[in-house]
Amino acid sequence: MKDITPSDLFHNLPLVTSDTNKRRKEFIFIGGPCTVESEYTAHCIASVLKAAGIEYFRGGAYKPLTFPYRNDSMFELREEGLDILSDIKDELGMKIVTEVIDVRLVDRVAEVADVLQIGSRNMYNYPLLEECAMTKKRILLKRHFGASLRDWLGAAEYILNKGNNQVILCERGITVPHTHDSNARFIADINVIPYVKKYTQLPIIIDPSHSTFNRDIVAPITYAGVAAGADGVIIETHTHPEQAAVDKLNAVPVPECVDIFNKAKQIRNLLK
Repeated sequence: MKDITPSDLFHNLPLVTSDTNKRRKEFIFIGGPCTVESEYTAHCIASVLKAAGIEYFRGGAYKPLTFPYRNDSMFELREEGLDILSDIKDELGMKIVTEVIDVRLVDRVAEVADVLQIGSRNMYNYPLLEECAMTKKRILLKRHFGASLRDWLGAAEYILNKGNNQVILCERGITVPHTHDSNARFIADINVIPYVKKYTQLPIIIDPSHSTFNRDIVAPITYAGVAAGADGVIIETHTHPEQAAVDKLNAVPVPECVDIFNKAKQIRNLLK
């Protein structure tokens, strides 16, 4: 079964669909590199974003890359990356969004992160969802690229069932037969945004970076998502995107990220 039924609303998704999950009246814009590469680069990016009014900084310390191999041009800093994120939080007052990939790392990552990100690959990792829920932190739950809306909301139910209703749903692209470009792997499911709002008060944001894997169309997909009702956006940005350690093709230059932020806010305000 892939579609939500009336029985699901009562038996399987009672917490997700409850009226008590009031959607916050906020626009959640999250920017930063896919992975934290160095203290200098991270601070350069964060400083510009903060000056533009962007409060959330994203950066991966631990990365679940597609393949196990790391080298000088593709890497993760792990514990050192968390320390850099902690410094940005303390020095700039930004809220930190970073991914948790292992139940053994939850407590350590929660010491730094304001928002714990569950990557798409881990949407079905229910023990990880429950462990993150018990930190009482906000949880950014990315949709698995093969998940139905029913499965996605079911994953959110695991978090709410542990007493944490601070869930932010994130649409990050789904698999389809055709993606229009040889480098693209997914398609942004704009349709799912109003459907999410049909069933739940939980906020939903869109990830145009991973859903397109093409920096040239990050901006228009952002605007389309916000116009469809998304409560925010998470974007990969870098001082030199072509030199990024991870995801060179979809990171946008920092000035473009700021421009996207300003225009997305205008669209959001127009809809209000």
